[in-house]
Amino acid sequence: MAAKTTNGRTTRRRKTDLNTSTNQSSPRSNELIVNVSNRETRIALLEDGKLMEFRVEREERVVGSIFKGIVQNVLPGMEAAFVDIGLERNAYLSIADILPEGSGDNSPASVRRSELRRRKIKDLLKPGQQVMVQVTKGPRGTKGARVSSRISLPGRYVVLMPESASVGVSRKIEDRRERERLKKIGEKICPEGFGLIMRTECEARTELELRSDVLYLVHVWEEVTKQAKRLRAPACVHRDQTLLFRTVRDVFGETITRMTIDDPDEYEKVHVIAKAVAPAMVSKIQLYDRSEPIFDFYGIEKELDRIMQHHVPLRSGGYLVIDEMEALTAIDVNTGKHIGSTALNDTIIQTNMEAADEILRQLRLRDMGGIIVCDFIDMEDAAAKKKVYDHFDKGLERDRARTRIGKISSLGLLELTRKRTGESVTQEITESCPMCMGVGRIPSKETVSLWIERDMRRRMQEEGNAFLVEAHPAVVEALIGLDGESVEELEHEIRKGIYIRANFDLEYEEYEITGATVDLLDRELAMYRRSQVIEVNVRRSAFEGSNKVIGWTDEGFYVELSNSENAIGQRARVVLRDIRRSFSVADLIMPGAPAR
Repeated sequence: MAAKTTNGRTTRRRKTDLNTSTNQSSPRSNELIVNVSNRETRIALLEDGKLMEFRVEREERVVGSIFKGIVQNVLPGMEAAFVDIGLERNAYLSIADILPEGSGDNSPASVRRSELRRRKIKDLLKPGQQVMVQVTKGPRGTKGARVSSRISLPGRYVVLMPESASVGVSRKIEDRRERERLKKIGEKICPEGFGLIMRTECEARTELELRSDVLYLVHVWEEVTKQAKRLRAPACVHRDQTLLFRTVRDVFGETITRMTIDDPDEYEKVHVIAKAVAPAMVSKIQLYDRSEPIFDFYGIEKELDRIMQHHVPLRSGGYLVIDEMEALTAIDVNTGKHIGSTALNDTIIQTNMEAADEILRQLRLRDMGGIIVCDFIDMEDAAAKKKVYDHFDKGLERDRARTRIGKISSLGLLELTRKRTGESVTQEITESCPMCMGVGRIPSKETVSLWIERDMRRRMQEEGNAFLVEAHPAVVEALIGLDGESVEELEHEIRKGIYIRANFDLEYEEYEITGATVDLLDRELAMYRRSQVIEVNVRRSAFEGSNKVIGWTDEGFYVELSNSENAIGQRARVVLRDIRRSFSVADLIMPGAPAR
C-alpha cells in the first residue's frame, strides 16, 4: 500500500478490491444481499455475516447524471457560477471544474495549474449561457449540487472522458509492468477527441475486453449529444445508472463470494448485465425464493434499526455517541458500563480499540462524509495512542472511499476526512424533526431578539426614521423587555422609532424588518387610544419562572396586564392605561370566552 504524507496527514491509495486486506491468511466471506420493492432498492454488504455497508435508492440518482444547464449568476469574487439545471436549487460550478474550450488534459500538471490561476470566471461564462455539466456532488441541506463541465462516463474497466486527450492508469495499480501495458493499450484503443482512465478493474484484462468497454461508452456519449441537441435547457440529458447496476459494475468483483437477489425480474436483469461486464461472476448470482423477507432472514433489518440511533453500544459495555451535522460529524467514545478487570490504562486501551473497530464500521455503514472527529478516551501513554492509531489506520484499508487521516492529538481527538458524493445513509432514510429541524436545540428567544437588534443597527443609515418588526410572540416579548425598557433604549440608540408586532404565522427564528417613516406607521398601526376598552387573548409570559401575565390583540399588539392571573387562557376585556409604539399597559375589566 502506497501512502503520501502532506501537512501531517496521510492520503491513502487504496488496494484494488472492495475488501482487500493485508492479511491474506483467512479469506473473508463477502456477500451482497439485494432487496427490491416497488418503491426502493436496498443493498447490503455482509463481511463474514456482519453488516458492513448499506445503500438505498428510493428515487432517481442525481450524482453522475449529465445536464444541459443555463448559467444564472457569475461571481468573480468566488471564481464560480451558479447554473440552473432544473433542480430545486441552482448548482455550483467552480472555475477549477470548467474545461477550457479546445484544450486537452495532456499538458503537464504544473502547466494546467498555471492556466487555472490565470483564468477568470467572467471570461469563461456569461449569464444566460448554456453549458453541459455533470453532477459530482449531490444537494445536501441548504446547498445545491456541485457540477463540473469535465464530463466522465465510467464503465466496468475504463472511464471515458469526452473533450480530453489524456490516457491515465489508476494509481491503485502499483505493478510497473502492468501500468505500462495498460498505458499502451489505452493509447491504442482511445478514440480521437476522448481521454481514458484505466480503472483498477482493468488489471490483467485483455485488449479485446477493454476495447469493448470503450465502444459501449462511446455509444453512450453519442446518445448524450443527441439528447442535448434535442432538449431545451435546463434538462437532464443522461441519467446515471441505477444503484443495482452501479453495484454490479463497481463492487461485484472477485472478492464477492455471492450476490443474492429477492426479485425474479431484477435477478434476470443482473444476469444480463453480469454477462456483459463480468461473465466470470454470473455463477455467483442467486435468486432468493424463501417466504421470509430476505433482510429478516439475514438479520439485516435489526441492524438497520440501529443506523438511526444516536448511541451505538459496544460489546464491552461502552458506547459511541454519533452526531452527524452539516459542517462535520462528531463521534464520542465512552466507557459506559465497562469497568475492566485490571488497570485503568488497560480498560481505556481496550475500549478505544473496540471503539475504533465500530467507528470504522459505522463510517462505511452510514456512509459518512466530510470532516469526522473521533473523540477517544484520553490516553497518557504515547505507545497506547500509537497502538490505537495503527489499528484504526489499518482498518481503513477495507474502506473504498478516499480518506485522509491525522494523528491522535493530545486531547485524544482523531480527525479524518472521508469523500462521499451524496447524502449519508441516515440522511437518506430519515428526515429532520419538524419541531427542531433535527438539531435538538434552537436559538433562545433572547438570542433571536438580539439578532433583530443587530440587524436594525446595521440598517441605521437607511432612509426613513422608523422600523416595523414582525416576529414570533415569544421573541417580541424578549425584544420589548421588562416594562418596555429594551425597545425604548434601542430607539434612543439608533434614533429611530420602532414598531414591534407579533406575527403568529412566523416560525421561532423567523422575523421581518421593514424600513418606513413614523408618520406612515402611525397612520397604519396606531389604532388604539388611552382609556379605550379592547379584547385580548390572555397568556402567561414566555419567560420561564415569570408570573407575568400578558395579552395579545388579534393584530399582534403586546399588552402588559396587571392582576390578571385568573384570566390566563381566556379572551378578556381590558382598559388601556398607557400606549407606546410597541406595547401598552392595561387593566383587566372582565374575562370572557376562552381565548382564540
